[in-house]
Amino acid sequence: MRICILGAGALGSAIGGTLAEAGHDVTLVNRNRLHVEAIRERGLVLRSDGRDRVVRLAATTDTAGLSAVDLVIVLVKALDTEAAALAARTILAPNTVVMSLQNGLGQEEVLTSILGHRHVVGGRTYAGGVMLGPGHVLSGVGGKETIIGELDGVASLRVAALAEGLTAAGVETRASAQIWTEIWDKLLVNVSTGALAAVTGLTYGQLYQLPEIEEMAVAAVAEAMDVARALDIPLMTRDPQIPWLKAAAGLPPEFKTSMLQSLENGRRTEIDFINGAVLREGRRAGVPTPVNAALVALVRAIELKIPVPEASAA
Repeated sequence: MRICILGAGALGSAIGGTLAEAGHDVTLVNRNRLHVEAIRERGLVLRSDGRDRVVRLAATTDTAGLSAVDLVIVLVKALDTEAAALAARTILAPNTVVMSLQNGLGQEEVLTSILGHRHVVGGRTYAGGVMLGPGHVLSGVGGKETIIGELDGVASLRVAALAEGLTAAGVETRASAQIWTEIWDKLLVNVSTGALAAVTGLTYGQLYQLPEIEEMAVAAVAEAMDVARALDIPLMTRDPQIPWLKAAAGLPPEFKTSMLQSLENGRRTEIDFINGAVLREGRRAGVPTPVNAALVALVRAIELKIPVPEASAA
């Protein structure tokens, strides 16, 4: 299968590297030139179980000159979804599947508005990754589930076949006819740790040492569950502590949430698509979400310290 990973940062590189190891023709697309050049020169270095291994695969900074692919996996930050969709148009064939594995709510609508419903499938992943340096990634793919499904809830043959192929390649994937339930269940996991790690600067191992953090995390998840119920979104999660426990399951203690990684790299976070989505949907449903509102305010305050990049000369 010819696969393009749009937004091949830590997680995208970890997934892409795993698929390339299994024999798929994978191209990583990342605007970070240092990351791309390192992969081109020495290969992608994946670390798991305390050991490094080198994976050879293609890497580029944009889709210019790329041929059409069978599968596009979108893993850009939520703010970059529109740009990714526009870039994906150049590598689409009639049967190309575009699969979002992004966190939060709202990206699928952006993708379908530009690419059309027939190309786009929804998805969420519990895999993780941490950038250790250019071309060097700590991989948290093994044993972590990915769920994909048609946005209209149909149990299609293409999604079933795709899930089977990804699983065979080492990315454990399950097809679901209730992808919006899966998206909300994953949102609960992101709500539990993302903003709290961003505000405190703590790794997973540190975050889980503090009972006060757990109490706030569970409260934030409970608010999100109240919102989902008010919107008639069926959830598989019944206990608000479960997403908190699931967030770090199987990951090494040095792992950092993607929201914390964004702040450390001087980039804006996806707070508006995660805790901010709970706040926004809560207002629409008339459900109060004070814990999520506080977390959104704190993360936005930290983002104010990020320097605004200078506009390039015309």
